[in-house]
Amino acid sequence: MGATGSGKTTFINLVSGSDMRIGRGLTSCTSDVQLAPPFEFDGHRITLIDTPGFDDTNKSDTDILKLIALFLSTSYEQGMKLTGVIYMHRISDVRMGGVSRRNFSMFRQLCGDSTLKNVVIVTNMWGQVEREVGEEREAELRDNEIFFRPVLEKGAQLLRHENTRESGQTIMQYLLENRPEALRIQRELVDQHLDISETAAGETLSRELMEQARKHRQELKLLQEEMQAAIKAKDEETRKELEQESQRLQREMSRLQNESTRLATEYKEEKARMEIAMKEMQAQAARDAEAAMAEHTHQMKALQDQLQRTANDAYAERQALQNQMNRLQQQYDEARASSDQGGGIFTRIGKIVDGLFGL
Repeated sequence: MGATGSGKTTFINLVSGSDMRIGRGLTSCTSDVQLAPPFEFDGHRITLIDTPGFDDTNKSDTDILKLIALFLSTSYEQGMKLTGVIYMHRISDVRMGGVSRRNFSMFRQLCGDSTLKNVVIVTNMWGQVEREVGEEREAELRDNEIFFRPVLEKGAQLLRHENTRESGQTIMQYLLENRPEALRIQRELVDQHLDISETAAGETLSRELMEQARKHRQELKLLQEEMQAAIKAKDEETRKELEQESQRLQREMSRLQNESTRLATEYKEEKARMEIAMKEMQAQAARDAEAAMAEHTHQMKALQDQLQRTANDAYAERQALQNQMNRLQQQYDEARASSDQGGGIFTRIGKIVDGLFGL
């Protein structure tokens, strides 16, 4: 997790060997929950999950929360928990401004305090700053009460990423031995059956939307006063400019009001559609598994019959048939194991979420 452009996708590609799209300009590429193909590392099978930031250029914060909440709640219902969560922060940022602080605030609400021991805050883009400057910023982030200090005191780790595969793997090793834990929003939505607007993240987002609306109302009031002054001064050009800005603010206030009211409604609708899609996908997976088992049984019987027919033939030919049977059994076992791994479940859930949001 992290703000748009903080290097989340680049980190995942580097560590996992994936090739997910990376944003290069002002537009975000990660507008959905992306899953890297599962890979083996240090005796563990790992699936890395890339999430959009709450400053996404293509989606509102409400849409981002729904997207992440749908993925996390559904995966938790399927018995999957996260071993670790990485929060990316650019050390090249001159200051941790409003956007970064809002992203980190939502991150904290999603995770909750009890899972912070499984959280690693990663500073990256060290190559874009002088070392001394970067270390000063790192110290401020670590020690300042309004930045990372509260979560570090509750068990989170602060690590550097030097933009190398080895550096990324070192970060991964901090998480591998963690005990998988449910995040706060997973417990709220699934265990406590809260409405998404009642979750800590939902309440935080609603307060932010209300604060933005309050500021817009103040701006609108000032604009109206300026418009009255322009009318008295018969300054038609200024009046038209102020009127256009007033209309823009009114549209923005309507959008914010709509965002606040549609969060719970749309989440319930999309969750219901996702549950139907999950049942359909599980039924199809069962049919596919049954068909694969039937084909496997057929192939094994054919090989056994052939092996029986060549019982008196040369040893080398019988050994080749036996090896072929062994490989077939191994492929079947590996396919079953892969489908039972978290990566398979995560991927299926990710595809359904993408479909619901038209991605």
